[in-house]
Amino acid sequence: MDRVAGENLLRSAKTIAVVGLSSRRSRPSYGVSEYMQAQGYRIIPVNPNETEVLGEKSYSSLEEIPEHVDIVDVFRRSECVPEIVDAAIRIGARGVWMQEGVVHQAAAEKARAAGLEVVMDRCILKEHRKMLAG
Repeated sequence: MDRVAGENLLRSAKTIAVVGLSSRRSRPSYGVSEYMQAQGYRIIPVNPNETEVLGEKSYSSLEEIPEHVDIVDVFRRSECVPEIVDAAIRIGARGVWMQEGVVHQAAAEKARAAGLEVVMDRCILKEHRKMLAG
């Protein structure tokens, strides 16, 4: 089910808010976001400790982003997911993508109940490459 949701999101999305995006090139969030940006997606960093990442202004929270977000990509610990899902619902995001190792069943169920597509414990870069190889 996650694979279909992920492919649907990736095919239709234009804007990805990356929660936990770091400006440190050695961090997985940076490499993944850099790849997705190169594939034509608009990347919006969400990290209160950053001012700009990958040439884009960073926001402290999802609610501060002044434009529509299609996917909320989560690079945070699993225990942080419920508050991120609540924010994603509030801003009207179409989906929540939890990166590899990020799992929170209750938050995923809440997001689905609110009408969001949910992908959990999968790398958005790897899934995008699989979709392209298709």
